[in-house]
Amino acid sequence: MKYPARHSIGIGLLSLAISAVISGPAVTQSGSAGGSIGNDEKSLSGSREAPREVESSKPARRNKPEADEPRRASRKSGGGGGGDFDGSWVAVAVGTPCGSSTERFVISGGRISGDLSSGSVSPNGSTRSGGSIQGLSWTNTGRFSGRSGSGSFVRSDGCTGRWTASKQ
Repeated sequence: MKYPARHSIGIGLLSLAISAVISGPAVTQSGSAGGSIGNDEKSLSGSREAPREVESSKPARRNKPEADEPRRASRKSGGGGGGDFDGSWVAVAVGTPCGSSTERFVISGGRISGDLSSGSVSPNGSTRSGGSIQGLSWTNTGRFSGRSGSGSFVRSDGCTGRWTASKQ
């Protein structure tokens, strides 16, 4: 059988409907026939006092509509801004004659932190970073926008190239 759970539910609902039809009005009226199950206070129609209305002396507080409230710039953490870019990123760099490389890094509060590079991102997305390993150093410049970024790099051995990054 392709859908056993659906079939069981369908049979259960059908059985419930049939039992309601067969038992008729006797079952449906049992709750209103009187008795004292859970309700000892019985009253005749019209003999009960109307419920008392409670009015607050203060009017209900109304918040300003969202459009009227001033908006604040979102900054998830302190530092040099760049909160819109916070998260994990992957960059691929392609240079001549040095070939290509990939680096994972994190942006948090406008700071770039990777295994090989570190730097900063301004609130408008412009970035500058760099690093060094075994006597080789490099600088990267570029811009982040939304969930992507791109720019260029220069290495101390003369290799130059472009990089692209995407937010993970």
